Parts: sequence; C-alpha cells; structure tokens
Amino acid sequence: MTTLSEDQARQLLAAAAGDRFEALYVLALATGMRQGELLALKWRDVDLDTGSLQVRTTLQRSDHGLVFAPPKTAFSRRRVALSKKAREALRLHYANQVVERKQVGPAWEDLDLVFPNAIGAPIDGTNFSRQSFAALLAKASLPPMRFHDLRHTAATLLLGRGINPKIVSEMLGHARIAITLELYSHVTPHMQQQAADAMDAALGGYR
Repeated sequence: MTTLSEDQARQLLAAAAGDRFEALYVLALATGMRQGELLALKWRDVDLDTGSLQVRTTLQRSDHGLVFAPPKTAFSRRRVALSKKAREALRLHYANQVVERKQVGPAWEDLDLVFPNAIGAPIDGTNFSRQSFAALLAKASLPPMRFHDLRHTAATLLLGRGINPKIVSEMLGHARIAITLELYSHVTPHMQQQAADAMDAALGGYR
C-alpha cells in the first residue's frame, strides 16, 4: 500500500488543475471511491444541491469488454457525502462536459457518465492509469503508485484527522469496520495518541 501525505495530495491536485479529469482526482481523494465506481458514476446519481452521490454501479473489464456491474458487495451500494471542493470540481466538470458534447455533436454516446472518454463512452481504467494518471504523477513530481492508492490515501488522511473509523468504513463501503481498522492499522498509533491527548485535555487541571 502506498499513500500520499496531505502535502503530497495537495501537490497532486495542484498538478491536476485544469486537467480534463481534475474532478475525477478530486473525487478519488475526497471520497475514497474505487476506480470502477468513479468511472461508472452517472450524473443522475449525483446531487450537487444536497452535496452527495449514490454508488450504484461499477465498471469492470470482462471477456466482452467493459461492462457495468453491481458494486463489489451490498455494502458498496452507499451514499457518499461530498466536500465543498468536490462539489465545486463537479460543477466545473459538468459545465466543461456540456461544451464537449456540443463540439462532438451526434457522435457523442449519451450514457450519462460523469467521467466518459472524449465521445461519451466508458473509459478503460487500466489504460487510464497507465497513461493519464502516470503522466499526472510525473507532472506532480510524485513517485509511481496505483490509482487504487488514492483510495488508501483518502482513508489514511481521514483517520489521521481523527474521523471516526465507522464513518470512514461506511464511506469506503467496507462490510465491517474491522476491515477498515486492519487495512489502516498503520494509522492506529497516531489515533491512539490523539485519544491520549484528548484525555489530557479532558482531565487536565484537576490539581
């Protein structure tokens, strides 16, 4: 598992500013969604007014090419709250996509995808990682990593900030909180120190 620090995550997003997929990177870091979930996301499942989205589908490669399939588990079907930055990025992305659709015209494949390719069709996640994501990492002067590591980064940053592990678990779509705690056990010592410091603040001054 490779994760980015807070500074490195900001570095990545700064490098992604103006990129066609800037909102994809923002969403990956802000929500911890899996790549397949992001690439299958449809506008009908995004509510920018309430600031949330619904994960209902994932994009997978099969013997017949790219297919939309149910999420990994029942727990993967979930509602995810959106940060202010994520909402702003999605609004800008939508506006840019409207322009793209007009330029492409009848050739646009209207699948309602939030993150399609240049003509509206699904994106191959493997090719995307090898090309666009790898190029972005190089531009940001960051070491090579998997796109999936953005999911790990999101979880690590949230847990490191003291967010309740149950909330992080639900956000990631894990079946059990134990999975979250086991995967990100490297953050636990920091969380325990935060708890100890909080207890000092609560009990301090009794003498």
